[in-house]
Amino acid sequence: MTHSAVDVIATKRDGHRLTDAQIDWVVAAYTRGEVGDEQMAALAMAILLNGMDDAETARWTLAMIESGERLALPDVGRPLVDKHSTGGVGDKLTLALAPLVAACGAAVPQLSGRGLGHTGGTLDKLEAIPGWRAELSTDEVAAQLAEVGAVVCATTPSLAPADRKLYALRDVTGTVASIPLIASSIMSKKIAEGTDGLVLDVKVGSGAFMRTREAAEELARSMVAIGAADGLPTRTLLTDMSVPLGRTVGNALEVAEAVEVLRGGGPPDVVELTLALARAMLGLAGIDVDPAEALASGRAFAVWERMIAAQGGDPGAPLPRATHVETVDAPASGALTRLDALAVGTAAWRLGAGRARKEHPVQAAAGVRLLVGLGDEVRAGEPLLELHTDTPDAVAGARAALGDGLAIGDEPVDRGPLVLDEVGA
Repeated sequence: MTHSAVDVIATKRDGHRLTDAQIDWVVAAYTRGEVGDEQMAALAMAILLNGMDDAETARWTLAMIESGERLALPDVGRPLVDKHSTGGVGDKLTLALAPLVAACGAAVPQLSGRGLGHTGGTLDKLEAIPGWRAELSTDEVAAQLAEVGAVVCATTPSLAPADRKLYALRDVTGTVASIPLIASSIMSKKIAEGTDGLVLDVKVGSGAFMRTREAAEELARSMVAIGAADGLPTRTLLTDMSVPLGRTVGNALEVAEAVEVLRGGGPPDVVELTLALARAMLGLAGIDVDPAEALASGRAFAVWERMIAAQGGDPGAPLPRATHVETVDAPASGALTRLDALAVGTAAWRLGAGRARKEHPVQAAAGVRLLVGLGDEVRAGEPLLELHTDTPDAVAGARAALGDGLAIGDEPVDRGPLVLDEVGA
């Protein structure tokens, strides 16, 4: 059957379902360059406005997977289980989670990305470690999984190339917010990795992409349905991102905090959520081991050192330190009643910890260190947080970004639960 881009666009524009044949054709033709950016932009907008049902979304995901290769990992003697986060402020969980789950007997092939805007990227964080490299071949990934049990690296260009092309287009056409396109973008890459089980951390709140509980639940349900259609056991945790995770936001700062967790310490919220995700991952892998013991015993930290060294990094090397540090002080005495994740994340971004476009560099040492937590009592003039940067001129913009993201009141407040809900296997 002969298809045309105009017919496919019109089908979705008029609120109808796309057939499997239409989806297969348009994704493949767009990847080959036979469907233009302007035509795919029109289709993406039609999908944003009229949606796709579960069957359409699953087929769209499959078409994106088939636009490239699946990562053919050999049997490494352990079940493969992966985790993906939708992004947040201070979300350094992958750094501790991958070696922790590996220390408990699973293999973790964590193909990660870089940050954009106020949300940090795992690769940017790890590149703060001297010598560490993100780019690995498939053979290197397989060898490291067999020998160490965990690898965190950049995705390969051959995995879901249609997604990479479409993601860039959505970013400049106002169609990023389409839940079917978000779900298929995430799941196409994760399914192409060839993992045996997948845990998704869908963030909810001001510092997350999904600002409302309803939108996060819809995204979680959609991704679990895609996993089920492909035969991939998928479990989703909805977690709070109204307040930054932990006490640090920024690349080297977050690496240091993750190492604290792996040494048996670290902020309670980071430890709690790391263990919750680890238990979910181990459950999918069929491994009955308490990950808390692997943290307390130092086994997870030993895997971390091996994982970093295997990718050329020096786990014992000093991390970069900012050349300029300023504090933001409490304007009054009372309890910290507001610590907004978006405000803190934007401040860290302006200090140099993030990028506005994917090709922009980041400062390894830039970021924000939180000195008090939500609900803590403070005195007037007491430092609330530190601003770290190598470009002092950026501090004024960071202070402006904090705006009303910090507030002090008379009554202490409680953050509430970290894990809001669970969806899936």
